[in-house]
Amino acid sequence: MSTGDNRRDALLIAGLGVIIVGVWLWLGSASTIQLMVSAVSYALIALGLNVQWGYAGQFNFGVMGFLMLGGYAVVLTSFPVNEAFWSSDGPNLLGRAIVAALLGLALVLAAHRVDRIGIRGRAKVFVVVVAYALAYLGYRSQIDPATVLIESEAGFVGGFGLHPILGWLVGGILAGIVAYLVGKACLGLRTDYLAIATIGIAEIIRALLKNMDWLTRGTLTVSPLPWPVPTALETGIDDATLSLITARAGFLSLLVVLIAVIFVLLQRAYAAPWGRMMRAIRDNHIAAEAMGKDVKARQLEIFVLGAFLMGIGGAMLSTYVQLFDPGGYQPINHTFIVWVMVIVGGAGSNVGALFGGVLIIVAWNMSEPVSRLLFQQLDTLVQAIGWAGIPDVDARALQMRVFLLGVVITIALRYAPRGLIPERIRRHEDE
Repeated sequence: MSTGDNRRDALLIAGLGVIIVGVWLWLGSASTIQLMVSAVSYALIALGLNVQWGYAGQFNFGVMGFLMLGGYAVVLTSFPVNEAFWSSDGPNLLGRAIVAALLGLALVLAAHRVDRIGIRGRAKVFVVVVAYALAYLGYRSQIDPATVLIESEAGFVGGFGLHPILGWLVGGILAGIVAYLVGKACLGLRTDYLAIATIGIAEIIRALLKNMDWLTRGTLTVSPLPWPVPTALETGIDDATLSLITARAGFLSLLVVLIAVIFVLLQRAYAAPWGRMMRAIRDNHIAAEAMGKDVKARQLEIFVLGAFLMGIGGAMLSTYVQLFDPGGYQPINHTFIVWVMVIVGGAGSNVGALFGGVLIIVAWNMSEPVSRLLFQQLDTLVQAIGWAGIPDVDARALQMRVFLLGVVITIALRYAPRGLIPERIRRHEDE
């Protein structure tokens, strides 16, 4: 890495700092801290996608699904215990449904191995189809009465009332488990097919969480989710504004410490032999496999690691807003915008992913008030010269978010196709 590259990166980061200071002068401390909490959370999610795309070249367009799993993990782990559920017959019926699901899974796995006892060809296909049908019917026979009882008597399952940070960890683990299952089935696909498959899986996750009212309350939402730090009402500060700033600053400080630890670990891994192996697989997996590397296992490993970070980021976002709303997740907000962060920041660069995450979130959130101000000034000007005013200023200002993202990614691809802070591999001659 040359001195010029270091100077350029420092200038870009300093410029972003100036923008943040400008936002602070305009919006004030409370709103700026709130914006930075969102920016830091999305920066962690961008790091997860950078691990998958930048390290291994994996097209994961199912980011939204992993964010939703992280958000629900906070509900399951840290939301207060629902006494109405535990005092009803719901746990007993739900336990039966889980046993039925496990038995069905065992039956399906056994059906896939009937060739060991001489059942092959069409006969094996028939046995597998029958096993799937029996497993499904057995599970539905137990889960249907359980869900009806839970929704009628308790509303939904509720949570376990544990610390929210544990919920963040569970969110990462849950996303990692799903990523493992998805990766085992989809990582053998070609790049474009992997993108299509992950989009479909994200939509399946959204449909399940949105319609499983007994588990997630669906469109009724779950709120308020507890914070890992004192909220504005719990700080004990009499001044409302100061207590709000203190609470948000405490939350932001926790996120900064966490993402700093993750960033350092990723940087060390990226510079280690493991990182060189991942780059070799990304650049030429055939040559890497010829050198004796277990390409499929390493690709699955990186896919799970990226999803783990996304799950933690999704849990952070839900915790901060104290709300889990399955209907509020949209691909443009929770998948496309994360891809823009990595592309603009620089795929393969952890610093670039963090920089892109903060920059895009600041631009995304500030585009609406800035556009509204500009439209209002323009409306005043055109009316002063006798022209018709600009209709629906608020709606047009909101739409400028998407327009701005399009402009940013177009300019970035034209003038910085590798990103503003691209991946720079240190060669031996640089040492």
